[in-house]
Amino acid sequence: MQLTTTDPTTEDDIETYEYHDDADLDRMLDASADRFASWRDRLITERQALVGSIADVLRENEDEYAELMTEEMGKPVSQARGEIQKCAWVCEFYAERAAEFLQDERVGVHPEARTKVSYEPLGPLVAVMPWNYPFWQVLRVAAPTLAAGNTMLLSHAPNVTGCATAVERILADAGFPEGVFQTLVVDTDAIHDAVADDRVAAATLTGSVRAGRAVAETAGNNLKPSVLELGGSDPFVVLDDAHLDRACEVAAQARVNNNGQACIAAKRFIVHEDVYEEFRDGLVREMESLTVGDPREENTDVGPIARADLLDTLETQVKETVDAGATVLTGGEALDREGYFFEPTVLEEIPEESPAACDELFGPVASLFRVGSEEEAMELANDTDYGLGASVWTGDLERGERLAGEFEAGAAFVNELVQSHPKLPFGGVKNSGYGRELAADGIREFTNKKTVWVSPADGLDD
Repeated sequence: MQLTTTDPTTEDDIETYEYHDDADLDRMLDASADRFASWRDRLITERQALVGSIADVLRENEDEYAELMTEEMGKPVSQARGEIQKCAWVCEFYAERAAEFLQDERVGVHPEARTKVSYEPLGPLVAVMPWNYPFWQVLRVAAPTLAAGNTMLLSHAPNVTGCATAVERILADAGFPEGVFQTLVVDTDAIHDAVADDRVAAATLTGSVRAGRAVAETAGNNLKPSVLELGGSDPFVVLDDAHLDRACEVAAQARVNNNGQACIAAKRFIVHEDVYEEFRDGLVREMESLTVGDPREENTDVGPIARADLLDTLETQVKETVDAGATVLTGGEALDREGYFFEPTVLEEIPEESPAACDELFGPVASLFRVGSEEEAMELANDTDYGLGASVWTGDLERGERLAGEFEAGAAFVNELVQSHPKLPFGGVKNSGYGRELAADGIREFTNKKTVWVSPADGLDD
C-alpha cells in the first residue's frame, strides 16, 4: 500500500511512500524495545548532549526544512523558518534543564529513614502527531521524552510524511543510536496495534477529539498512560477598556497565523458592546490588508488550507453558519484559483447552534460576538466543549489577571497572543485533552515517579 503527498498550493503530487507492513511494524517495535534497554542506562548528560545536537542540525539546515514544510502543508515560509527556530529552542532548553527536572527529590519523613522520589523512564512511546506544525509538534515531545531515557515511535499525519522522515534523519545526523527514534508509515489500525502492543509503554496524541478518544481508549484498555492535546475554540475577550489598536492587530494575527490552522488560534472574538463597532471595523481592516498567496513568497501572510478535504469542511461550516443567519463582513468563500485557498473572513450575528459558534473552524475565519458585560463575556467564553487557550484584553491588569483565573482553559493570557513556550506547561481541559507538554511537566509525564524508602536494618526508633 502507498500514500502520495500533495502540494496544497499547486495541487501537484510531491512524493509517494510505501506503508510499513505488519512485519515492518513488528521489527520496529522490537528495535525500540531493544534499544530502550541500553538507552535508559546512558548517562543523562550524554542524552542531553544529543538532544542539544538536534538544535545544531536544525539551525544548519533551517531553509531546507522550512521549504519542505511549506511544500507539504502550505505554511508561509517565514513562519516555517520560525517553527524550525522554535524547535531548536526547545531542544536547547531540555539539553540544559533535563537533569535538573529529573533529579531525585529528597523528602523528609523520619529522621532515621532516607526517602526520595525518583523519575525513571517508562519505555517505548508511540506519538501520533498532526500536520499543522509538523516539526514542532514532534520535537516538543521528542526532546523531553528521549532526554528522559525513553525511546519513541512517530506516526505522523500522512500529508507530511516527508517532514516525518526528515525528523528521523535529523536525529540520526545528531548522533542518536539506531532504534531510539523511528518513523512509522502506517494506517490507523496499525497505530492502535502499536499502542496496544506489550512492547510499548505509553502513548501521546495531538489531533482531533475523535482521534484522541480512539487512542485514549486503546491505551486505557491496555492500562497505559497517555497524553492528549486536542482541538480548541479559544475565546479572545475584548473588554470596554482594551487598547483597541493593538487588540485588533493581534486579533488578526491570532486568527490567521499558520493559515488559521492552529489549535490555540483565537477563534471566537467576544467583544463588549461599548467598543464592539470600533473593534469590528479594525479587525475587518486588518483581515482585508493581509496578503493571500503562494506561501513560498516572503510577503505572503496567508497560504492555502493544508488539504482539499479540509477546505471542503471549512466551506461547509461557513456556508451552514451563513445559512443559519450569520452576516459576512469580509471574505466568506474559497478562492477561485489553483490550490486550496480560503479568503480571510469575519462573521458576525452568529446563531448559537451554528458551526461558527460551536465547532472548531480550522482556517482564517473569525467569529464575532457582542456582549453587554464582563460577566456575559466570561459566560460565553466558557460555553464551549473545549478548553485549550484563552485571552482577555483590558487596560486594567488586575482585572485581567482576575478574569484569567475564571477561564476554563489550560492557558490564559492577558493582553497577549496565546502561545506555547518551552518553560511553561502546555495542554488543555475538557475536550481539549489532558496531561501536559513542555517545562518540567513535559519531561515527567512519561516517567515512573517512584517512591524510594530506606530504613536502617534494625528498624526505625519509635
